[in-house]
Amino acid sequence: MNEAPDQLQKRTEAYVRLRILFFGAARDAAAHDELEFVALSPATTASFFEELLEAFPPLRRFAGSLLIAVNHEYVRGDRELHDGDEVAIFPPVSGGAAGDHPQDFFELTTTPVNIGEVARRVVPPRCGATVTLDGYAREYTRGRARTLYLVYEAYEPMALSEMKRLGDEAHKKFAIAHVGIVHRTGRLEIGETSVCISVSAAHRHAAFEACEWIIRELKQRVPIWKKEVFEGGEVWIEGEGAPL
Repeated sequence: MNEAPDQLQKRTEAYVRLRILFFGAARDAAAHDELEFVALSPATTASFFEELLEAFPPLRRFAGSLLIAVNHEYVRGDRELHDGDEVAIFPPVSGGAAGDHPQDFFELTTTPVNIGEVARRVVPPRCGATVTLDGYAREYTRGRARTLYLVYEAYEPMALSEMKRLGDEAHKKFAIAHVGIVHRTGRLEIGETSVCISVSAAHRHAAFEACEWIIRELKQRVPIWKKEVFEGGEVWIEGEGAPL
């Protein structure tokens, strides 16, 4: 683990020690993957964030859009922080366990995704349709030069938790039977699948609706980031932010 800046370790006031994780463009700006941060006590997410920006000025260019998660949950409003908390800092996401739906599955993988296998895992006898979305790396995006490859990274425990939450919500909103989500991380070549979502239902209309809703929410809520490496440069792709 990287050390916090020296001036933070020399404080004599009461303090809390926090484990800080940086992702995506925030990691590049802070020049750290993770570190131990000593914050003045009592500490809240708001007071901590001001201290963080003071310690790492390059983060200020993201200050209006950075998201905070404490112990794998998005922070909604100000929140008290305690000694030993894990705090994740990241820009808007770019776009497990099955719980009450044992055939559901939510996975991250560094290996190629087999679309057919994912789709067949959500086919129970009582269903009449499975809708599968195959999202893959494309060669040209937003008028930039030709994309060479993509790199995806995830805050894994929270990403799996949020994917499961999406699955649970989809069951409540739509008349569906099962949901499966598999997302790649690491380097992807052009044409390789980045995300596969399969939804089974008794009738195809509900499966189509649920699949469309899940991909839209996944791009906003699940902490997975995409870097596009193109001819002449690279850029982290930021989404619209979490539903705070």
